[in-house]
Amino acid sequence: MRTQNATAYRFLAPYLLIFSVFWVWPIISSFLISFQATRTVPWRFAPTFNWGRLIGDPAFFNALKNTLLILVIQVPVMISLAIVMAVLLNSPLLKARGLYRFAFFAPVVVGEVAYSAVFRLMFNLDFGIVNKLLNSVGVPKIDWFSNVTPAMAVIMIAVTWRWAGYNAIILLAGLQSIPDDVYEAATLDRVSKVKQFFYITLPLLKPVIVFCAVLSIIGTMQLFTEPFLITERGGPGGGTETLGLLLYRQGFRSLNFGYASAIAYTMAGLAIAITLVQLWLTRDPK
Repeated sequence: MRTQNATAYRFLAPYLLIFSVFWVWPIISSFLISFQATRTVPWRFAPTFNWGRLIGDPAFFNALKNTLLILVIQVPVMISLAIVMAVLLNSPLLKARGLYRFAFFAPVVVGEVAYSAVFRLMFNLDFGIVNKLLNSVGVPKIDWFSNVTPAMAVIMIAVTWRWAGYNAIILLAGLQSIPDDVYEAATLDRVSKVKQFFYITLPLLKPVIVFCAVLSIIGTMQLFTEPFLITERGGPGGGTETLGLLLYRQGFRSLNFGYASAIAYTMAGLAIAITLVQLWLTRDPK
């Protein structure tokens, strides 16, 4: 047994070495950097310099507010839409289901720069298709990128378009794992399809829904591409700046690596805390 274990660890050694060098050490190093003042030469140890700045930084609280706003509004809408899409994809009445599954999943494989450029064109004030459709029904043009609320709405729409289909495919796998016998028994008892959905499908699908919600929370806390590319670095006036964008601005534009590391660990801590609260609220009472 010892010989077999030693052989297994020798095969694992290259991966463990690479994992330690490129994953474990950067995590530890960035945490240590968060306790240093990195705008001085040489860097000096200042435990409260970066973490204390977080408490009184208006830019941090603005980015935190925007991130939580997207989290509270966009994630529930996206998960709800993904559930509806998964139920429709699972319907035996749907023809060419493989084609629809590919179509819903396709946005995930589209390049982030490409789809961000498309959304900027779609919501353009003068020649965007969205404003043209609004004008066709008598609604005046909306300057989507000069006002905070419309700009935030564009980000939420873009993120939902990109990830709703991805979550729908995961939920579809969960739906297909539910035994047909349960629905057949409910049908024999004359339970309506609506009641079957709320009292059978949703409870049995709960672990998969929680899994998708956890992934979405983590992704939202790291949101960077959409505010950076679609609203041009969190505009207008920082109204759509997220924690991920603030981290980038501090770390790679201001070269304030200590403060950027503190922001990164705050993001990770918030994601873990929100996820744990969600898991506690959705736990099995048994």
